[in-house]
Amino acid sequence: MFFAKQEGEKMKQNLGKTDRVLRFALAFWWLGPWKLQYSIEWVNWAIFVVGWIALVESFFGWCWLHNLLGINNKSQ
Repeated sequence: MFFAKQEGEKMKQNLGKTDRVLRFALAFWWLGPWKLQYSIEWVNWAIFVVGWIALVESFFGWCWLHNLLGINNKSQ
C-alpha cells in the first residue's frame, strides 16, 4: 500500500514553493469570509474539506495524491 513506510523512513516533501503558496491562497480564500456559498449544503462542506486539505498540504509541503501518482514538484 502506498501509505506504508519502512521503519525510520521519513515523509519527503513533494510540493514546490509556488505550489505551496497557491494552495495556501486557495485555502485562505475558501476558508475565509470570502468563501463560496451554494444552496446545496454538501457542496459547501466539500469546499470546506478541500480548503482544509489544501491548507495542511501547504504547511507540510507533501501531497498524498502527488505521492500516489509519482509527481514531485519540489524542485520547482
